[in-house]
Amino acid sequence: MATDFDLSCPVPLAAHERIVLPHGGGGRLTRELLDKVFVPAFANPALDARHDSALLEAGGARLAFTTDAYVVHPRRFPGGDIGTLAVCGTVNDLAMAGARPLALSAAFVLEEGLAMDELRAVVASMRDAARACGVPLVAGDTKVVDRGKADGMFVTTSGVGIVPPGADVRPARVAPGDVALLSGDVGRHGIAVLSVRDGLAFDSPVESDCAPLAEPVAALLAGGVEVHCLRDATRGGVATVLNEMARDAGVAIEAEEATIPVSGGVAAACEILGLDPLYVACEGRMVAFVAAADAARALDILRGHEVSRGAAIIGAVAEPGAGGACGTVALRTRLGTRRLLDLLSGEQLPRIC
Repeated sequence: MATDFDLSCPVPLAAHERIVLPHGGGGRLTRELLDKVFVPAFANPALDARHDSALLEAGGARLAFTTDAYVVHPRRFPGGDIGTLAVCGTVNDLAMAGARPLALSAAFVLEEGLAMDELRAVVASMRDAARACGVPLVAGDTKVVDRGKADGMFVTTSGVGIVPPGADVRPARVAPGDVALLSGDVGRHGIAVLSVRDGLAFDSPVESDCAPLAEPVAALLAGGVEVHCLRDATRGGVATVLNEMARDAGVAIEAEEATIPVSGGVAAACEILGLDPLYVACEGRMVAFVAAADAARALDILRGHEVSRGAAIIGAVAEPGAGGACGTVALRTRLGTRRLLDLLSGEQLPRIC
């Protein structure tokens, strides 16, 4: 007698024939999407470097070029809004290539019915953020779609910057012996967005860390620090950044949980919600890989800027085999045990940027 079974599995499958939310989460499925769809289609030396910005030669100058889209929901959150996020996010991607931001452009996809007052407020936020960064918005585009087709507003920004002579910060330069520095406490942006989205109230209010990182990066380079690579911790948080660096550079990374700064509000919220703060998004934090001899000086420079005043040394790069298998990240916990930090397989917090 035949029996029909309806089987399902809660774990994301390795192959997907349709896009799912975790493809945008910055974890394993995002990397799979890049490796199997976009990189093979558009392969070229600038793209293959897997940097936050493409490095281009033009008239004897080195330019960094980047683009990003913002679909954060809700559009306003404690510490910022979609406009501030778009400017800071693009400026930070340029800074992660060692570049001084030169100019930005912006494109708006607006849904019919969006309140004009909200659009004015977002545009004002972008203006103020751009002025604070010292970078003008010089071009743009606007499209309007039918009601219900764009969740109010989507924003895309592009940016170009100039890379100073001698600056060479690429994932491929991460090497055994390097020290990893984190510019401040983690997880505030993701928790701030979630608190508004789900109507959560915490004893200690959490505000997004959304902020530009160009000044501390410029200070590191001007100070003669041997910076090998920079990466801002956005989707997927600090754990994802460490995994990307380990895999792209072919090294092992050892991180120290006790030295990774997490605010009390974020720690409490993550404990209640069952989240790991190391995987929660930031929008004003970066990981810098520097030569060990320059680590203390780099830490002093970072702590001299308000946005990176809480900087800390969080780990080191090891030879594969000595600190773990090639492309892996090991975390020494507060209890003295070791656990692997892997890429996220699902989506913790969709649409946080």
